[in-house]
Formats: sequence, C-alpha cells, structure tokens
Amino acid sequence: MVRSSVFKSTLALVVVSALGACGALNLGAPADRDPNLGLEPTNPNYVEMDPDNTIWAIFNRKNVDTSVSVNKYLWSASLEVLNFLPVQSIDPYTGVIVTGYGTPPGGSQSYRATVLIDDPALDARSLNIALQTRGGRTVSKATSRAVEDAILSRAREMRIADAKF
Repeated sequence: MVRSSVFKSTLALVVVSALGACGALNLGAPADRDPNLGLEPTNPNYVEMDPDNTIWAIFNRKNVDTSVSVNKYLWSASLEVLNFLPVQSIDPYTGVIVTGYGTPPGGSQSYRATVLIDDPALDARSLNIALQTRGGRTVSKATSRAVEDAILSRAREMRIADAKF
C-alpha cells in the first residue's frame, strides 16, 4: 500500500516536472524576452505574415499578361546558329539558353554555350554569349565574336524576311 502511494506520488511529480519543463503549464514568458522578437525581416526567425508572399501566391496571380522582354529574332537566330549543340535548358522569359557540349560541323573541338538575351532590341548589346571548351577553358575572343556576329547576322536576315510579308 505504501509502495503504491509512493509510486503514484513519484509518477505525478515526474509528469508535473515534465510538463513544467516543456512549458505546458504556461507560467508566463521570461521578463527579459522581447515581445517583438521575430517581427523584423533581418531576424533569421522572422515569420512572413503577408498572404501575398507565400509559395501558393504564384497560383493566384492577378496579372495574367506576362510580357517577354527578349528579342524574338535574336532568340530564334541563337537556336538556329547553335543548332549543333544539344539544348540543356531554355527560359524565354529571362532570355537564357544553356547548351551541352557539341562539336561544330567540320570541327574537332567540343564547345558548350550559354546565351543571354537581356533586351528586346535587335542590338549587339542585347546578346551575351559565353563559350567553353570541354576542358572548361574559355574560347578566344575571336571565336566568341564570330559566333556573336553569326547570330546577329542571322537575326537581321530573319527580321528583313519578316518585313517583306
């Protein structure tokens, strides 16, 4: 009988201690704790409360008109001139084309290219190309310039052909 009441008392004390340690008794916040802690965006524990800034907000877009700020002639000409390279990823909204390694017709060296078209104007400033060899080295400026010139020339030809119709 005594052993049973000691066991029950010990068990009750352990449960109360465990709940108190976990904060389940809610005895109040410590006096030194700032109530605004976590309300500043610079705090790593910041909790975003804006309902328009969540992962689900992308499905509730109010503006369905999305404008593409990439020149269509430069985009098409880039894909056409670099058609010997396998396309790894493209994003027409940001104007990025990333290719894998490929060998140009009649060439012996493998190249890969990353193309960025960052302006809707048909202009050399809108086109940025980065070429690499299979070893990871960049190609000479003359080779890069020749590819840029080929893309720009093809883009101008495409624009002139569109103007005729």
